[in-house]
Amino acid sequence: MNIAKEHKVNEQIRVRQIRLIGAEGEQVGIIDTRDAMNMAREAGMDLVMVSPQAVPPVCRLLDYGRFRYEQQQNEKENRKRARAQEVKAIKFRVKIDDHDFNTKTGHVRRFLEEGHKVKVTIMFRGRERTHPELGERILVRVAESLADIGAPEGTPSMMGMDMNMIMTPRAEKPAKKERSAEDAPSAPATAAEPAPSEPVANAGA
Repeated sequence: MNIAKEHKVNEQIRVRQIRLIGAEGEQVGIIDTRDAMNMAREAGMDLVMVSPQAVPPVCRLLDYGRFRYEQQQNEKENRKRARAQEVKAIKFRVKIDDHDFNTKTGHVRRFLEEGHKVKVTIMFRGRERTHPELGERILVRVAESLADIGAPEGTPSMMGMDMNMIMTPRAEKPAKKERSAEDAPSAPATAAEPAPSEPVANAGA
């Protein structure tokens, strides 16, 4: 149930009659708003209008303060997940020096550690675009520098004057469980050597 912030609560409800839904979701029916308010007070709850367009409007008994708190927590978690799923962007120049390369690669690493995907862009200027291998060389260098924490998502692609590559965080591998001595496979049993056969007596003797 989604209750908008602007929905009316308790004394804000001015209509004469409402269709009431109980605290457990049961249908109470159409009753006077005054009676519904009394029921809410007796139950220590709030009367909240959840469907103002209905005829008569639909209201429900609930703990509005608790509901708003839970709704705000859900909204916060949704925003947190949305931020974690957003794609960050870092731009490199074709003629980048080692210091700038290390700085920008450090930014990419930080974003990957936070769980973000990162769009790495190589920006070409003028005739640099005729040498896409220069951009590919930088992207390979970035991918190799971050191989412990991320991996390219597909191959680099050209878009206008830019070459792009998406880096994706690597999924954490579960730690390998150390095998105990009890779990170690036992050495295969050595087959017993067959006893030497007795010489067969000559039947014709």
